[in-house]
Amino acid sequence: MNYNQAIDYIHSVNWVFCKPGLDRIRTLCEALGNPQDKLSFIHVAGTNGKGSFCAMTESILRAAGYRTGLFTSPYIVSFNERMRVNGENISDEELVELVEQIRPIADAMEDKPTEFELITALAFLYFAKHKCEVVVLECGLGGRLDATNIIKHPLLTVITGIAKDHTAILGDTIEQIAAEKAGILKAGTPLLWCGNDSEAERVIRARADELKVRILTIKRDALSITRMTLNGTDFDFGNHKDLHIPLLGTYQPHNAANAISAIDLLKRMDVLIDEDAISEGLASVEWPARFEIIHRDPLIIADGGHNPEGIDSAVESIRTYFGDDKVGIITGVMADKNYTYMASRIASVAERVFCLTPDNPRAFPAVDYATVFEGLDIAATAAPSVEEAVTQALSWAKETSTPVVCLGSLYMYGEICNILNRIK
Repeated sequence: MNYNQAIDYIHSVNWVFCKPGLDRIRTLCEALGNPQDKLSFIHVAGTNGKGSFCAMTESILRAAGYRTGLFTSPYIVSFNERMRVNGENISDEELVELVEQIRPIADAMEDKPTEFELITALAFLYFAKHKCEVVVLECGLGGRLDATNIIKHPLLTVITGIAKDHTAILGDTIEQIAAEKAGILKAGTPLLWCGNDSEAERVIRARADELKVRILTIKRDALSITRMTLNGTDFDFGNHKDLHIPLLGTYQPHNAANAISAIDLLKRMDVLIDEDAISEGLASVEWPARFEIIHRDPLIIADGGHNPEGIDSAVESIRTYFGDDKVGIITGVMADKNYTYMASRIASVAERVFCLTPDNPRAFPAVDYATVFEGLDIAATAAPSVEEAVTQALSWAKETSTPVVCLGSLYMYGEICNILNRIK
């Protein structure tokens, strides 16, 4: 088996008709020797901010000298990004070896595992093989029935926040979504709650009370931003002074505060992490496609905002970095998102919008999205492809000396970067 065959096998599973539940992943992992039981986890759920939190937390732990694992989704450019040891993606060769190990077991199962269950089991095998001391484990979707939730006794569980997203699967109210996320809570494991929605918090606290789980919350007023530019942000958080993160976006200092709070909690559990590791880990963190500069002349920024909360954060960042100046926007959206609200928010900072149709069966047609913007008195173009949208926006940005911000799912990021590399 070669790398492409391994990837094709992973992607060959159609999960749509699978019954939700943890039985398949438990059966699969048991046949593999339950590698997850040999590992220590920080288990992370939430609607937005999970990836940045995981990247920052892992970077700090690595700077402190721990052998780390990091499991995130979705990938952006390469599938191998989804599982990393000490900051390095899994190699093609090792991925092939693990697929060859897991395939006969998965194929022999009567109720075959889903794609995400396969990937999760692969990651557990990978991290156990490399004897990771701490694994930062991001939920794929929800929490209660997420394949990652077969872990038994994590060091810490984290819920970064709750907003309406994936409502067809998780429920169409904040309370329903919060209940799904709260499914990762484990008796004896403290929870770090980073959100600010009172309805969600009430549901989460009720579940925590049932399990006698200790909840810690973020001290928002302890965050003090001293400088925010397109080179990053300098800030203090409580007793942690003179910190810097290179990641852009007004939401990133809050994600950093969440990560520091998690680290402080681990320190109280006798995990050894000094102040230098916190500073070094944050200063060296890498996490693409979150208000990331991907082109300098003209200035083009990519952000993964693809739901109302993500768009709100992106709009706030645009205003912070560019003031009253309007920008160009490249955007596509799914038909099941609240695209009218998202368009109204984007319109508040947009000079011109270049609409595209994402490569997804749920995509909202670009021509229809452009009509929504035109109804808001914003000049909008419907492009027949991502490449055409980028080409048009790049040409317009050069003519007008106006920055462009790309908004949409993380999967769109890699395609846009490849296009820019070809045509710049």
